[in-house]
Amino acid sequence: MLYISSFMKLIVVESPTKSRTIKRFLDKDYQIVATSGHIRDLPEKKFGVDIKKDFRPTYVTISRKKEAIKKLKDLQKKAKKTILATDPDREGEAIAWHVVKILGLKEKNYQRIVFHEITKQAIKKALENPKKIDIDLVNAQQARRILDRIVGYKLSPFLWKKIVRGLSAGRVQSVTTRLIVERERDIKNFVPQEYWTIVASLLKIKSQISPKQSKLATGQANLKNNKFEATLIKRDGKTIPKLGIKSKKEAHNIFKDLKGAEYKVENLEKKEAKRNPLPPFTTSTLQQEAWRRFHWPAKMTMGIAQNLYERGLISYHRTDSLNLSQQSLKAAKRYIIKNLGKEYFPGTFRKFKTKSKGAQEAHEAIRPTSVEKTPKALEGALDETQHKLYDLIWRRFIACQMSQAVFNSTTVDIEAKKYIFRATGQTLKFDGFLKVYPIKYKEAELPELEKEEVVKLIKLIPSQHFTQPPPRYSEATLIKELEKNGIGRPSTYAPIISVIQKRNYVKKNEQKKFYPTEIGVLVNDLLVEHFPKIVNIKFTAKMEEGLDKIAEGKKNWKSTIKEFYEPFSENLKIKEKEISKKELTEQKTDKPCPKCGKPLVIKLGKFGKFLACSGFPKCKYSQPLGKEKKLKEKYSGQICDKCGAPMIVKYGKFGPFLACTNPRCKKTKSIAKSTGMKCPKCKKGEILEKRTKKGKIFYGCSKWPECDFALWDKPTGEKCPKCKSLLIKSKKGEIKCSNKECDYIGNTNGAGSH
Repeated sequence: MLYISSFMKLIVVESPTKSRTIKRFLDKDYQIVATSGHIRDLPEKKFGVDIKKDFRPTYVTISRKKEAIKKLKDLQKKAKKTILATDPDREGEAIAWHVVKILGLKEKNYQRIVFHEITKQAIKKALENPKKIDIDLVNAQQARRILDRIVGYKLSPFLWKKIVRGLSAGRVQSVTTRLIVERERDIKNFVPQEYWTIVASLLKIKSQISPKQSKLATGQANLKNNKFEATLIKRDGKTIPKLGIKSKKEAHNIFKDLKGAEYKVENLEKKEAKRNPLPPFTTSTLQQEAWRRFHWPAKMTMGIAQNLYERGLISYHRTDSLNLSQQSLKAAKRYIIKNLGKEYFPGTFRKFKTKSKGAQEAHEAIRPTSVEKTPKALEGALDETQHKLYDLIWRRFIACQMSQAVFNSTTVDIEAKKYIFRATGQTLKFDGFLKVYPIKYKEAELPELEKEEVVKLIKLIPSQHFTQPPPRYSEATLIKELEKNGIGRPSTYAPIISVIQKRNYVKKNEQKKFYPTEIGVLVNDLLVEHFPKIVNIKFTAKMEEGLDKIAEGKKNWKSTIKEFYEPFSENLKIKEKEISKKELTEQKTDKPCPKCGKPLVIKLGKFGKFLACSGFPKCKYSQPLGKEKKLKEKYSGQICDKCGAPMIVKYGKFGPFLACTNPRCKKTKSIAKSTGMKCPKCKKGEILEKRTKKGKIFYGCSKWPECDFALWDKPTGEKCPKCKSLLIKSKKGEIKCSNKECDYIGNTNGAGSH
């Protein structure tokens, strides 16, 4: 048996990984135990909030944490001092408070320590400066939890009664769903507008070559280097707006005007253009950049960041601050000068100020805990996804303290009668921060031109365009919108996005962009019309500000909840009587029920519309609609291979599937979509679109398990011109070979490169 000294100091953290990291920095006098998250919460199957007694919550121990709590109690009895080292935010403070309550600790028997990175120096400093639990932070977390419980427990049953069983409503999730629904409506209602642009393809005459020279390679190079394009920007001295040329007729009239015109350099401007580095990452910008670069969902990014933090590699990852410690700034300066050169350090430290509402400036931005732990140095210590994210965080931090990138920029205005065309050129002079954190930029070199110089017109190129509707939200743009509007806080973005998908209110298309489901639209419209405050963006942002004020000790948490609850409760009572379920979910038809003769109605269920008898519940006839009807007919007569009972088409959050009708048999079978392509491996089966248990799409052979052919990316049906394997279309839209050993990549014109 392990002997534990009665003079032991017990440190309580949330995670076993965090526990192992801290253990490396402390001596044997310290015993570290992990709670593995929350140990107490509101009850799962009860409301757990006493409205009449100032919204007093009833907390219960989480059943799966009984063993962890027993271990915690046993160790605490033998400890001289209990030190609470949970995360430095509201959630971490609440976990520490619950530990105090469950262990029955008195103030003299515990200490609370806070650190924003798990390093020896940070842990030592925290232990030297202990404090007590910040009850204001605890109250802010309690208030959020109780507000969400009130909305969930009071509004969800209302949705069950008025729409369909199983629905739920959330305070912040409902606003997020509204953003997606409204964006979808903007797209559907968008009316494209036609407009034209006119580009002049021009040639510098002074270097124009003779026909004899044109046969020479050098001459061809000169011709290419002296060609450039300029876009029409002004007419009669006035700027032509984007939609200024509205039709082909207007473009044609400009062509006529320009016939026989001389093209001459009217103005020429050369200057240096400088580009500043981006600030270090906050939670929001890290999630956005991980989506843009790797197409990682916010939940995945936060899981990887959590692991990096707990291993002591990065500072705390739930933050909206852009502050950087003096120590980290000095370390960045030393690294830049030593490894990149003096010219890559701007001379002074760069300081950034956050625009986020309610940002906690006492926190730091996300950064590596040591700049000397370069991505290269950690190649063997991290898995692929961990390394990718660490590399991104490390580079962004170093780059934010580097010199500007400098470009040579040239602007040339070409006059032709009463019109002005503009050509712009840009070349990189000094890479600066781009050396460490590359960002896409376009280089375009113009020929050396002089003022009043005449250039030759090769041709005028008219192009027709149409304005585009606003794009659907991706995870990155949705998080940006939530942050801009003050909806949620750093720790909530990932759960918000996860929950609205889980509830089947929104889905992602093939491009991983969000669109609302039928049920999502209906729930949103009901809330917008009858509970406008719940889904009001400004009201939700104001609630977040209220929670921030509670955390700062400037507002009482009970009065904040009361301000919300009283009008909400009153409105709910009125709407219970006022709203009819039939009005929301039923649509009359002329069709009679084949079973009893009563009229059929179109109803809306959790997974879409279906036909049902108006005589329900006496008559339980129902029939799927559209695609669902075809699916039912297609799979009619399917027999369960486990018990022999008939199987029927059912619907889940990932779409249709086959389920056994025998209530004792739980057998289900996925319904796979055919791609119409033969399996290249066995030559017998066809390639089907399938889903994993977690809903991720992949493409596999219909003869599985006999044939194990499978792809994550969608096959195009065409074969690789190099190795004859199937070509696939990646999530980024790139056409490439499915054979990992083949380097063929197709371009947009269908040609390949390698």
